[in-house]
Amino acid sequence: PGAPLPLMPLLLALTLLSPWGSAGGSCPPRCVCASNILSCSQAMLSSVPAPLPRFTAVLDLSHNNVSRLRADWAPGRLAHLHALLLSHNGLSFVSTEAFTHVPHLRHLDLSSNRLRALEENLFSDLAELEVLLLYNNEISAVDRTAFDNLSRLRKLYLGQNRIARFPLELLRDGSRLPQLALLDLSANRLRSLPVGELQALPAWLRDRLYLHGNPLACDCPLFQLVARGRRRRLSAVMDFQEELRCLLPTAPAPIGILALAGRQPLNCSEAREAVLEAHLGDTVTLSCDTRLRGVRSRHWVTPGGERVLEEGGNGSAALLANGSLQLRALRPEDAGTYACWVAGPLLNETLYVELLVHNFTLHGPHDTLNTAYTTLVGCILSVVLVLIYLYLTPCRCCCCRGTEKPPAPRDDSINSSVLSATPNHAAGVPGEPCRSRLASTTGPGQNGRFKVGGTPQPPPRHGPKAQRKVSDPDSVSSVFSDTPIVV
Repeated sequence: PGAPLPLMPLLLALTLLSPWGSAGGSCPPRCVCASNILSCSQAMLSSVPAPLPRFTAVLDLSHNNVSRLRADWAPGRLAHLHALLLSHNGLSFVSTEAFTHVPHLRHLDLSSNRLRALEENLFSDLAELEVLLLYNNEISAVDRTAFDNLSRLRKLYLGQNRIARFPLELLRDGSRLPQLALLDLSANRLRSLPVGELQALPAWLRDRLYLHGNPLACDCPLFQLVARGRRRRLSAVMDFQEELRCLLPTAPAPIGILALAGRQPLNCSEAREAVLEAHLGDTVTLSCDTRLRGVRSRHWVTPGGERVLEEGGNGSAALLANGSLQLRALRPEDAGTYACWVAGPLLNETLYVELLVHNFTLHGPHDTLNTAYTTLVGCILSVVLVLIYLYLTPCRCCCCRGTEKPPAPRDDSINSSVLSATPNHAAGVPGEPCRSRLASTTGPGQNGRFKVGGTPQPPPRHGPKAQRKVSDPDSVSSVFSDTPIVV
């Protein structure tokens, strides 16, 4: 009967040392308190219990009926609170000032509620937030500033909502959420994706970009995006290959995106991974697009087997601070497959980049094109000048205007106009500018040109065509031989 007496001082001492003593506050009704953890899950609460102990670090209010989270749910500053769980509450309203008194919150769970929109600057007071769970809500509108000031956010879960526009601003340039390593947009209402900009993202971010379960429209760029992810063994593709499906207008049900290879009507083909083309003398940068974060070391191996370490390069090749390899003044022997060896905290990875070096400078094809174009224009201009010289050039013998040329027969006007040539001025002698014309009237010849030992005249014929002349092939060639060719 005297055994319980020594326990009284011990119980009193434990009460004074416990955080739930009179100095720190009492555990709220229908809640379970353990150290700095306050669990009020499944307690049929319609509001946050008050007052909350100031030393609370983890507050679990899940599976209750707290439909509205007002600014006064925590009237005092809870400097130690780092985890707040509010899932399965039918929550439909969250005040933009609801997190003013919990600035050190790192984990916030608002999943499985009835939220329809994320208002302006809704989470801007949570500068230390790392994990935000918003999946299984009714969210269809996301303000562009809803996630501002979340510089430490690493995981954002937006799956199983009604989002129809891809929030690319969360990923572009890495300025808004620089630490983001996981973005879940699965099971939403996305019908198209900015494939080009997603492909430009670093592999470590695409590794945890979950897009399965959306009604995406089938096209070849989407297929190539997923196929590259499979080749790189990205988690978002390898873990959900069956759920990555798209819609074809001719198909009654969604089909696998990876099944589009060689399938009608698209007949998509995989693009080659990491192939870079350049020209002689160029400077190029090969990216080591690893999916690992926290890389401890990396180095490159050239096609010739030479290692390029972090300490420097081999003259024309140098390793940059971001792990890329820069090649200067490219030569034909620089072409080939380069390997980037990456050592991560848990595992290693090897990436390959194929470099194609064209055997001419970048301006070579343009110079060749310009030369060909100039030559073509010169030829056309030469032909035009020859035609003008043959048919439109007037008589340049100013001293012979008084000499009349015998008219040609009427029945030979066509042949004479085609085969007749302009007098050869180069054959004249100073002081005798009209010698060729005078000679044509006395000597044998054709079309008004004097010929020495030329083709003899055929015997005269009888009939209406008796006066037709024999065409001399030398007369045509002589015309072009006298005409200067302009190049």
